[in-house]
Amino acid sequence: MGAMAIQVEKLGKRFTRGPYVHGLHGLFEDVARRIVPGLPPRSARKQDPLWALRDVSFALRHGELVGLVGPNGAGKSVLLKILSRITWPTEGHAILEGRVGSMLEVGGGFHPEFTGRENTFLFGSTLGMTIPEVREKFDAIVAFAEVEEFLDTPVKRYSSGTYMRLAFSVAAHLDANIMLFDEVISVGDSDFRVKCLQKIRKMCDEGRTVIFVSHNLDTIRGFCPRTLVLERGHLRFDGPTDRALAQYGAPSPDAAALGL
Repeated sequence: MGAMAIQVEKLGKRFTRGPYVHGLHGLFEDVARRIVPGLPPRSARKQDPLWALRDVSFALRHGELVGLVGPNGAGKSVLLKILSRITWPTEGHAILEGRVGSMLEVGGGFHPEFTGRENTFLFGSTLGMTIPEVREKFDAIVAFAEVEEFLDTPVKRYSSGTYMRLAFSVAAHLDANIMLFDEVISVGDSDFRVKCLQKIRKMCDEGRTVIFVSHNLDTIRGFCPRTLVLERGHLRFDGPTDRALAQYGAPSPDAAALGL
């Protein structure tokens, strides 16, 4: 393997802002008007480009544990979706060395009508595990999640914390070189959150690279030696976590100009 697990260069992602007025989206609008009489028409203004990410560059070594922070709409989830190959960049590129595992939302990939047992296999397959792999690790996944008594219950009856336990456990047992976590331990009891953080730190000790997104700055401060700060799609800071969080807490140039 090379020295770098992730190399991101001048990454950009553009979306379109504004209404869709033709084709299938026009049909949806017609249906909505039948359901909700008097619904105001969509604006006819021209669609505008919206850059969710622009000119983002950084590199991560194997075994690094890096925090990623920023306000809502900063581009954090878009960046992780590009790194996960869920979506593709508009410009620039991201080179990742090795297998990538991601958990971008609690319970994403679960089917509410399926049991915990069934969803373990379903979610494991979604993450890229083979059925024999899931079967081999099944007991360890269940033991870590501590959900033995609920295994044959449909997950629609799970609490959000129990959902998170099982989903995190499946993702944590994926043999991946790079792991991406987006607010995945924001629910659940404190003891299990500590258990999750210990598991993530162990991944890094084993040489895996982890990007960890959280709005809990105390967790980022005590957990990640290095942190990236995104703001309005731009990488505002990349460096030691204490300095990164000081930057994150500082007024943005726009706010400073307004005297905020």
